[in-house]
Amino acid sequence: MKAPLSLRMAESVRRRYRPGMMEWHYEHGLVLYASLRAAEIHGDDTVYPWVYSMYDPLIGSDGSIKGFNEGDHNLDFINAGKTLFALADRSGEERFLLAADRLHHQLMTQPRCKCGVFWHKGIYPWQIWLDGLYMEGPFTAAYSKRHDDMTGFDDIADQLVTTHELLTDKETGLPYHAYDESRGMKWSDDDTGLSPHFWTRAIGWYLMACIDVLDFLPADHPKRDAIIGIIRELSAAVLRVQDESGMWWQVTDEGTRSGNYLETSGSSMFAYSFLKGTRLGYLEGDGYVAPALKALDAIAEKYLTEDSDGELHLGGICSVAGLGGNPYRDGSFRYYISERIKLDDFKGVGPFILACTERELREKA
Repeated sequence: MKAPLSLRMAESVRRRYRPGMMEWHYEHGLVLYASLRAAEIHGDDTVYPWVYSMYDPLIGSDGSIKGFNEGDHNLDFINAGKTLFALADRSGEERFLLAADRLHHQLMTQPRCKCGVFWHKGIYPWQIWLDGLYMEGPFTAAYSKRHDDMTGFDDIADQLVTTHELLTDKETGLPYHAYDESRGMKWSDDDTGLSPHFWTRAIGWYLMACIDVLDFLPADHPKRDAIIGIIRELSAAVLRVQDESGMWWQVTDEGTRSGNYLETSGSSMFAYSFLKGTRLGYLEGDGYVAPALKALDAIAEKYLTEDSDGELHLGGICSVAGLGGNPYRDGSFRYYISERIKLDDFKGVGPFILACTERELREKA
């Protein structure tokens, strides 16, 4: 009998991704977090030592983090910190909590837009990117719970709600990739400050952020119902643009326009969000379960392969997409479809493992 797919994917990553190869980067943290989650639900004791061995050389005894530069004010640095709490609890080593303190300190000095939401990075002033809410939101919520910090809960809840209000298109219900409060970027609309297109992975990051933050937000928090409302509204909007294959397109609402393609990471994020949202009662009924399962089956059929050594490989993953910078990324449709498509990119593998764990939890119930 084969192991559950989530564990098979985690094992395939483990064979190729060994101690000394980890960088302090959100996608590295994501795939390790997802693998640890799969191990947790299936009672697998082999994954934690591997995750520990990956983090071990990066975290000093004083909590210093190799590759982390607080002065960059880069929200992408925060996401890998979510696993620090599990490492601290299981190892008993204080250095992991000291490292979490360092990440939290960055957030205490992170520049903000006038609306109260963090700049995505120091090099992107006055800009909100959907990605950033996932990069720091669940970490902030987990840190706040451990420290009984209501201010931290209030802050992330406010940022999630404000981002929804500023970035969501009233007609489609979908949020744009980014917003420039200053209107200074060439990619930003002069009137709204919004970027030109909906990017599926960015929407996936934001939807996962809303759902995962609720794991920690107090049941009586005044913004909890508002965040659940966002999850419901956004999930309905996302469901409306699901392709008949079961997956979602790279540029979310452009369907079969020439050059657009069915993309793995965003499709996995939506499947994860639909299944977890249903399991926890944020999405009512079972109307999102069949679409999520269809998405996972479609990803597996189109992009999942097994090599002669029994290792699994996942394709159809957009390598990266951003705005501005040098060379300049203009946020056009042509730009989003021009970025490289990669095999086994952690930004797709991590969400796919998480989505599989949710399906497997449902099968266990």
